[in-house]
Amino acid sequence: MTWDDVLALALALPGATRGTSYGCDAVLVRGKMFVVIGREPDHVVLRAGLDEVDMLIATDPACFYQTPHYVGWPAVLARLDAADPERIVVLVERAWAGHASAVQRKARGL
Repeated sequence: MTWDDVLALALALPGATRGTSYGCDAVLVRGKMFVVIGREPDHVVLRAGLDEVDMLIATDPACFYQTPHYVGWPAVLARLDAADPERIVVLVERAWAGHASAVQRKARGL
């Protein structure tokens, strides 16, 4: 997977728009970032619950991690070259759903 793959996937979700987060290319819903390109071009930052962050890092540390900047925040970094594409699809949709409106989630069948 590449950033372009993640971008296309995220932008296909209802209400998703391309924007920036702290000057980096990102996808937002209702003005809130849910996925952003990482400092490295093959890394992304995904919004995720704190418990989910811990689980992702514990179960797949080759892919998921946090830098000190993100510790304690509801976000996890993912190395796309080590990622299971199907898992990234689920995580992007889950990140989107966390900020989407009820109408947008219903349009997605959630």
